[in-house]
Amino acid sequence: MLRSKWITGPAADFTGEILVSVTELTLNDFRRTPGAYRAGYTLGREWPRLTGAVGMWLWAEPLRRRLGSISVWRDRAGLRGFVGLPAHVEIMRKYRDLGTTRATTWHTADVDPQVIWQAAGRWLKDRV
Repeated sequence: MLRSKWITGPAADFTGEILVSVTELTLNDFRRTPGAYRAGYTLGREWPRLTGAVGMWLWAEPLRRRLGSISVWRDRAGLRGFVGLPAHVEIMRKYRDLGTTRATTWHTADVDPQVIWQAAGRWLKDRV
């Protein structure tokens, strides 16, 4: 699995319970994979300006046509704000019918990125 570096957001110093969101898109064919990854990467550049964003990774398994993100939020309002961004809505409209999308969220008080990555990785492996 390929992954980006941990990208901090404006709420990177937040302490307390956080919300973790894991998304996975498995595309129906290989031709769409590079475009979907580029779209996610471009959207990821907005991360440092997103209210409530603690940190995130983009991840991909190109040979399996799988890609997604692991994002950490101060609260559900921050996640909802991101989901409603026009750029995010446009990407979802373009790619949601070209594969299968899965997502999960959970709350935790552990803001250690490595602990979050490991928990998210277990969820992603359970979905293979």
